[in-house]
Formats: sequence, structure tokens, C-alpha cells
Amino acid sequence: MTLRKLTQVVRGHPAVDGAGVRLQRVLGARTMYDFDPFLMLDGFDSLDPRDYIAGFPWHPHRGIETVTYLLEDELEHGDSLGNSGVIGRLQCQWMTAGSGIIHQEMPQAAPRMLGCQLWVNLPAADKMTEPAYRDIQSSDVSEVVEENAQVRVLSGRYSGKIGAVKGEYVPVQYLDVALQADSIWEYNQTPNDHTLFLYLIEGTLAADENLESFEQKACAMLLSSSANSGESESVRVKAGPQGARFLLLAAKPLREPIAWGGPIVMNSQEELNQAFADLRAGTFIRHTQPKVY
Repeated sequence: MTLRKLTQVVRGHPAVDGAGVRLQRVLGARTMYDFDPFLMLDGFDSLDPRDYIAGFPWHPHRGIETVTYLLEDELEHGDSLGNSGVIGRLQCQWMTAGSGIIHQEMPQAAPRMLGCQLWVNLPAADKMTEPAYRDIQSSDVSEVVEENAQVRVLSGRYSGKIGAVKGEYVPVQYLDVALQADSIWEYNQTPNDHTLFLYLIEGTLAADENLESFEQKACAMLLSSSANSGESESVRVKAGPQGARFLLLAAKPLREPIAWGGPIVMNSQEELNQAFADLRAGTFIRHTQPKVY
């Protein structure tokens, strides 16, 4: 069995975004090419509602998809397509900003807020696609129960189970893995030419060759293949004495230029300038009706 190698560990750092939300920024501009097509990853973990209650009031996006997953708490969503609703524990919202959307995300006060938001880059050919939004309920998510692990399949497929979302523009493998204490888990269902990383939410996890170097929560572990083709190289990890909860995220890299300005990600500075000009001119929103799946 050939293993993917742990080539990079990115530890989250404290940041403030939205109207004053305290979070851990794990992935961002400094990692956008190494983790392509994954642009940004923010982690939320707080027992104090003052850290997040101000939320993320109305703001624009273009050129990306945002995927918000909650393990604890509730989040209210509203957008320029007329979508509105609340996602709660073990639920997800998958939004395709495409040509442009304006939305808000407002966490509700709870004993604990635990979750994350991931930004997935859209291919150049789909940057200006029609925006879309969908809620993924907990009941929509397939689960696989193994001897030492429980795996929730949000997107992609795992052990014969199909995720709630395929990924219309960038197919993403999105697994939520809960691993028992001191146990080893192996995975080999991602092609070698895909980017694959683990985001540790709780507990400790070792992904190095000897399974001896345990990382703490709020970090991303990039596991790279030595080959672009052939049999899929495996991921092998070990949980610490308190177990581990982590996300496995994988997708084929786009390998395209990135022009990033705040909430908008395009392929050139000219396109980025045009997006902000559209905002100033009031022509940013091209679609106002929800996309029907």
C-alpha cells in the first residue's frame, strides 16, 4: 500500500470578520495555490455568543462557492435570490455565488458554536454562472458506520454511499469523520491528481508516516500523492487518546490564475475591477430568482 505523504500543516490563527465574528482562519491567500481549488477555510468554536452574535450582515460574493457546516448552533441565512432559512446542528448550506449574490449569515446564541465555512473556487468557464443556494438537512446526509469510525458523506461518495451534493462545477469529496480514541483509519478513494486535506475539528490526529506526530484542532493537513495516475494512494491517520473529529476534503485542482479581492474571486485583475464597478453601479446582481434543482 502506497501512502499519500503529509506535506504541509497549516495551523489556524485568530481573525475577526463580518461584523466582529471571532474565528480561526486556517486557509487563505497564502495557501490558495497549494490547496487549489480550496480558497479559504474559517473555523468557529466558541462558548461565548459575544464572539459571533454580530454575524455576517449583507455582503456580496462572485466567482466562488461557499460551504458552511455546523456541528453545533444555528445560522440564519437570507440572500438576493429570495432564499431564507435556518440551518442547525449537523446541517450544511451550499451556495454558488456565480455571477453575483448578496447574502447574510447570522449565527444564533447557543451554548456552543462549532463549525466551519469553506470557499471553493469556481472554474473560469463557470465564474459567471447562475447563482444557487441549497440547504442540506442532517437527514439528507448518508452515514457509514465502521468498526472504529463514523463517516458522514456530505458530498461525493464513500463506501457505496452517495453524498447529498455532487458538486455541479467542482466535484468535492466532503466527509465528516468521527474516529474513536487511539484508532487507525485508512482511506483510498481519491484519485492521485486531486488535492486532499484534513481539517481537524476536535481531538488530536496524526497523519505523518509513522503516526507519531499528533496535531491539535483547528489545523489543515495537506496529504500529497507522489504520482498523478495509477492506483489511488492511501490516507492513513491515527486518533489520539480523546479520539478525533475531522473533515476530509478533496477535489481536482483548477490550476488557473486567481485574482482575489475580499468576497470576490476572479481570474484577472480586470475581471475583479469590473466586479467592484458593477457593485458601485448597482448592476452586480444578474439573477433574482432561485435556481430550481
